[in-house]
Amino acid sequence: MRVGLVFAWILSFPYSFFSLPMHKKITDHLKEAILVFNPQLTLTYINTSGEVLFADSAKHLLGRSAEIIFKSAPVLLNNLQQSLDGCEPLTGRELNLERLNHTLTINCSITPLLEGNQCSGLLVELQQVDRHLWITKEEQLSSQHQISRMLVRGLAHEIKNPLGGLRGAAQLLDLELTDLELKEYTKIIIAEADRLKDLMDKMLGPNKLPQKSWLNIHQVVERVRQLVIAEANGNIKIECDYDPSIPDLLADNNQLIQALLNIVRNAVQAIDLVEGKILLKTRIHRQMTIGRKLYRLLIKIDIIDNGIGIEPDMIGQIFYPMVTGRAEGTGLGLSIAQALINQHNGLIECSSELGKTVFSIYLPLEG
Repeated sequence: MRVGLVFAWILSFPYSFFSLPMHKKITDHLKEAILVFNPQLTLTYINTSGEVLFADSAKHLLGRSAEIIFKSAPVLLNNLQQSLDGCEPLTGRELNLERLNHTLTINCSITPLLEGNQCSGLLVELQQVDRHLWITKEEQLSSQHQISRMLVRGLAHEIKNPLGGLRGAAQLLDLELTDLELKEYTKIIIAEADRLKDLMDKMLGPNKLPQKSWLNIHQVVERVRQLVIAEANGNIKIECDYDPSIPDLLADNNQLIQALLNIVRNAVQAIDLVEGKILLKTRIHRQMTIGRKLYRLLIKIDIIDNGIGIEPDMIGQIFYPMVTGRAEGTGLGLSIAQALINQHNGLIECSSELGKTVFSIYLPLEG
């Protein structure tokens, strides 16, 4: 996690170097947060990137103890003490650091500052890695989804070709037969061939490009809410929490309804109809990378239910075709929903625990 030869050169200076004004010309140009602590683990220096990371000024932070600064990161605090006691460098990866109302993920490098044989302080380098981790995770999910869809498409085409011949042969045979009992068998063959063809068509996913027009996302969400309530004969309550400031979106109305409907139907199947709750929530989301492209403004739609949740070993596979946790499920609903949202340059995420499952749809607001 070193920042190169410049940082290595900085480390060659004694602790007193960091009390000189000249160090700011070097450390303030580093994108990593640089903090220096004295032997009592009191902060004596922080660079500009450090002020940005902690969303606080150097004037306010200097003189504070490491225990106060890193009170939300006990692992990091323990590493500081261990490095000071043993006078040895330590590194930590993907540590959590609470800041304001959210959690940051950081990599940490701790280097003792020596004066003679004595440890006269610690130099701490912090690098925020949330965005890097997100890009890596999103790329893996996208790549896995694309590969699975390619395999499914190939399999579906291979099945549909002989299926058409099988159905045609059954129809010809049906025309030649006079025995009504035997005709029942050919009708079964034709019906099952049609059923398999429909299944293959669903596995292939959306085969039409989005027909985009300007729309209000809340009209889409409300339409889905009404459809689900009607399907449940009014025996389910779906709460809403909408942000009225969200601008119109250029999208395919029918495709968004289908994607959202697939997810909300899943939520209905996961809850108890008597005590179950589903919440549809819309918000503006800022600064998100999807497919290596940074979008400044997005619509975020959360579908939250208090059902049984999703098994941890299933959470990474639920968007694959034919993967389902229900005996009566086809495993195609979420896969189709992800494909439809992908066609709008968006993404669906899921987090789940017992009593709370959240599906989040992200749709970029472009133009």
